Amino acid sequence: MARRTALITGIAGQDGSYLAEYLIGEGVRVLGVERPGTNGGHPNLATIAGSVEMVEADLCDAASVVSMVEQHRPDWVFHLAGATFVPESWLHPTPTVAMAATSTAAFLDAIVNVDRSIRFFQAASAEVFGRPERAPQDESTPIAPITPYGAGKAMALFLTRMYRERFDLHASCGILFNHESPRRPERFVTRKITHAAASISLGLESELRLGSLDSARDWSYAGDMVRGMALMVERDAPGEYVLASGVTHTIRDLLDAAFAHVDLNWHEFVVFDDQFARPNEATVICGNPAKAERELGWHRDVDFAGLVSMMVDADLAALRA
Repeated sequence: MARRTALITGIAGQDGSYLAEYLIGEGVRVLGVERPGTNGGHPNLATIAGSVEMVEADLCDAASVVSMVEQHRPDWVFHLAGATFVPESWLHPTPTVAMAATSTAAFLDAIVNVDRSIRFFQAASAEVFGRPERAPQDESTPIAPITPYGAGKAMALFLTRMYRERFDLHASCGILFNHESPRRPERFVTRKITHAAASISLGLESELRLGSLDSARDWSYAGDMVRGMALMVERDAPGEYVLASGVTHTIRDLLDAAFAHVDLNWHEFVVFDDQFARPNEATVICGNPAKAERELGWHRDVDFAGLVSMMVDADLAALRA
């Protein structure tokens, strides 16, 4: 059987780098997309730099996307690129929504016109559900985003669904609930907390400022999530799948786990700061991964406690280096 070729947008980010590592381990040839003029500098790809072929394309330019797809003819396209930090989408709503919609439409149209056998994966988000009225959320939960980020992801999901139905494409969408790793930037609350716990334990910091501690999220390990993405393109039939743990934890739970890992009491170091509060967000998000587990055979290897410990240990190692 011929070696598969996968093209990954957003390859330098958390999900893209884990996905590239996983696919390379499975013997897949990996092409990574970067903006023209980027000139490398991708720390998340350091360990696999020699195994990834980078190609340039402007994902918001349909002609550029068509040219890339036509030239490289990948078997699989994993479209992960786009905004990742929800609060910033309020500061830059136009590019956030435009990137999600334009790039997704460009890829789907390129596949229709170049090679309809190409399998496509679109990364959606639990943010498409907004403030859901029922929990846990699954593939039938109404789409009702409340942020520009969520709206962009919802539009990308609808485009994927429409092209799949109209042109009979193998186009799948993963509705990804919160997932973290040591590669998550520090502006995200998970990494902010694990980094602070590590730093405070080493005497490098003395406090951690946070907003609400009651928000609850469904957190998984990014390395587990990318296996779900691969399973979607490998499956004979395309579809939409929620990838989640099915369990919620609050910010307090995260603090408990992170600071306990370094033998500290977080109550002695955490200060409330209303600049970090998010008044418009949903307070409880929980996904139901039953369909993905049943149809894809997907499962998680890392639980919440293991994830937090992994992140704290990585921050400790980085700070000691």
